[in-house]
Amino acid sequence: MRIDVAAPLKGRRCLVACCGSIAAVKTPLLVSALVKAGAEVRCVVTPSAARLVSPVALASLSRHRCYQNGDEWSAACPRPLHIELAEWAEIVIVAPLSATSLGRWCAGLADGLLASLLLATEAPVLAAAAMNTGMWSHPAVRQNWATIQRWPRVLPLAPSSGLLACDRIGSGRMAEPERIVLAAASLFSRGEPPSSIVRDCVGRRLLVSAGPTVEALDAARLITNLSSGLMGVLLAQAAAMRGAEVALVHGPLQCPEAWLEGLECESVRSAAEMQRALEARQGDVDAVAMVAAVSDLRRVDGGGQGKQPKQQLIDSIGSGWTLVPDLLEGLARRRPSGQVLLGFAALAGEETQMLRRGEQKRVAKGCDLLMVNPIDRSDQGFGSINNGGWLLDESGCTAIESMPKLAMAHRLLDRLLEAVQPVPAAVSAES
Repeated sequence: MRIDVAAPLKGRRCLVACCGSIAAVKTPLLVSALVKAGAEVRCVVTPSAARLVSPVALASLSRHRCYQNGDEWSAACPRPLHIELAEWAEIVIVAPLSATSLGRWCAGLADGLLASLLLATEAPVLAAAAMNTGMWSHPAVRQNWATIQRWPRVLPLAPSSGLLACDRIGSGRMAEPERIVLAAASLFSRGEPPSSIVRDCVGRRLLVSAGPTVEALDAARLITNLSSGLMGVLLAQAAAMRGAEVALVHGPLQCPEAWLEGLECESVRSAAEMQRALEARQGDVDAVAMVAAVSDLRRVDGGGQGKQPKQQLIDSIGSGWTLVPDLLEGLARRRPSGQVLLGFAALAGEETQMLRRGEQKRVAKGCDLLMVNPIDRSDQGFGSINNGGWLLDESGCTAIESMPKLAMAHRLLDRLLEAVQPVPAAVSAES
């Protein structure tokens, strides 16, 4: 399945800055992805980065010259280049952001083209850090990273863990290009001025479920559904980019693995596994978004040990099956005071009938918000990049037109934030 969430980047002016980290070898992939998404791309490299990745390659991929320190002051430029680029960009993506460039930025230094540009720009800056584990854990670097997280126009993408170029295993890997593109697209999916980054989920803890569950028919066969998990994953990532701590419990997914970076993930298969995982995490979150499409039936015997003959499998359908417990209803019964619960209902049929059934489900399951998704409409719902429907709460119904799931994720987060209790001032300030 082809998943394209980068449509919001079409026609956007993206400046990609590359610093001196070995992760610079991934920057050409990022530039190529942005160009394929229809963005206008300009590239800037620091002197150290130019030794790791070819400026010629970046120029070829971006279809525009690649700028270096030597270009900053030139008689051919009527205006200072760092000002020209700073005003041109709708978003600045620093990938990778090295410890050196991070330190310069925090100190307010302007001793190079990129350093000057970062001080001059009023566009949002997406900063994807990359460095050795020891460097990343150093108190000075951690202090600098905490500093830029407080700046209003910065979206920081912390490095992930894995095998580094120095052969050490630990934190320091730059976010994958797919996640950086997703983060950039997320910034342009909210209908806000490009200069604004709203990290209004700082201090929040969110639990999200996503994808289908799988129940065994026997050792060779299974029963599941068409859910790709895309809606839940994008909701989780949107919340993380807005500053929340997010735990994602998911079944088998159909999306890039890089989209799980930055989330606390637990992979499950069956409804029983998902139930146990959600129950274990529920008590410590502000809100739960039950986006997963849970299977309705499961074998009483768990699927047995071998592959059953077809006729024996057919004969077992009547008595060998039981209903899966309603996970959403169980979450509502166990939730602590003040916790907000968002549910999803995949329905089909006439609008009035779906709304009536949806409200019945919302009341019966005990959730605060219920998103009714009509799955019988073309180009939305299961397996689609788009979604739409109606959001129900105790005060009534809000129609949500079909839109990209990333944009819908932000719409749902806006509504969740209205429902949860305010973050204590001390927690907000510390974050």
